[in-house]
Amino acid sequence: MDKITLKNLVFFGHHGVLDEEKTLGQKFYVDLELFLDLKQAGISDNLEETVNYADVYQLVKKLVTEFRFNLIEALAESIANRILLNFEKIQEVKVAIRKPEAPVPGIFDYMAVEIRRKRNG
Repeated sequence: MDKITLKNLVFFGHHGVLDEEKTLGQKFYVDLELFLDLKQAGISDNLEETVNYADVYQLVKKLVTEFRFNLIEALAESIANRILLNFEKIQEVKVAIRKPEAPVPGIFDYMAVEIRRKRNG
């Protein structure tokens, strides 16, 4: 299966369990891998034969910046579900979300979740 990759998308959102996270917000980093057949797009050189990654970007931006989730697991699930719902050519999606400012005492780069979801049927 072929794939389209969107890497290191950065958005400001208000996700988290703590009140401070919900009020102050923080940056979230999103990586996507969209699995689909790209052969016809490669042959035809026609955007209609693939997925417009600018549209995927806008969908993810809206979910991260306009909605609120307690858990980044729920945010990732929402992103995966909406991508599969809105882009019928995509057969599978991998979503990774990194939270570099997680309220955890200690020194670290980030906390993250990664999920993979396939289209039913």
